[in-house]
Amino acid sequence: MTPILMLGAGRMGGAMVEGWLAAGAFAASDLMIRDPHPGPAALAAQAAGAALNPPEGDLANARTVVLAVKPQMWREAAAEAAPWLGSGAVIVSICAGVRADDIAREFGGRPVGRVMPTTAAAIGQGTASLYADDPAALARAHALFEPLGAVVDLNDEALMHAATAVSGSAPAYLYAFIEALEAAGAQAGLPPDDARRLARSTLTGAAALLARTGEDPAELRRQVTSPGGTTAAALEVLMGEAGLPPLLREAVAAAARRSRELGS
Repeated sequence: MTPILMLGAGRMGGAMVEGWLAAGAFAASDLMIRDPHPGPAALAAQAAGAALNPPEGDLANARTVVLAVKPQMWREAAAEAAPWLGSGAVIVSICAGVRADDIAREFGGRPVGRVMPTTAAAIGQGTASLYADDPAALARAHALFEPLGAVVDLNDEALMHAATAVSGSAPAYLYAFIEALEAAGAQAGLPPDDARRLARSTLTGAAALLARTGEDPAELRRQVTSPGGTTAAALEVLMGEAGLPPLLREAVAAAARRSRELGS
């Protein structure tokens, strides 16, 4: 499946490159990276032996093409690369909202897999939602993302919108929650540095416990909530009519709606 051609190596594409090299999944020499403004991950890969912005004629050697540009730029990237690719190349796209059939058309009918990953791929703890109706493309997507964390197969491409909203975009939801919790702690009187340390270490610890135990989140919540206690008082606000459940439903719906818009 190598060489792997990365079309774009921004935040997400760069995280994938970092994760592969850290895990030893692929050697830097297995990678070709096309990016007009290479970031730290691309430059580090080049220093380790990857081909950065190789001549167009070299693209014919690529066996796997990862489409990792912004969704608004994917057609331009496809138009530049597709004429140079070999007939056996398989396309794996991480572009939010862009349909597999549309990508296949621009890449001359080549097999296409779609993936919605997360940037924790850089440290081997990513999450990737996969869809492909072509077995070769699905296998290729698995080979790319299994070294980077958890993989979930979707049996309907339409579910990629929901997967994007629940997983692909969700790290930002958590970061926003931590940001707000830090600010609330400072507002309650804690020194800002103490509020920051308390919020971050508590939430990362809680996430690690969830991952290790495999318990249902509702059960873990019940375990730390004493009737009539401080946590119960806070949860009356967070789980109330204007709290997290309706807010997250709205947030997920908005992200899924935007994913569909990007695809059209």
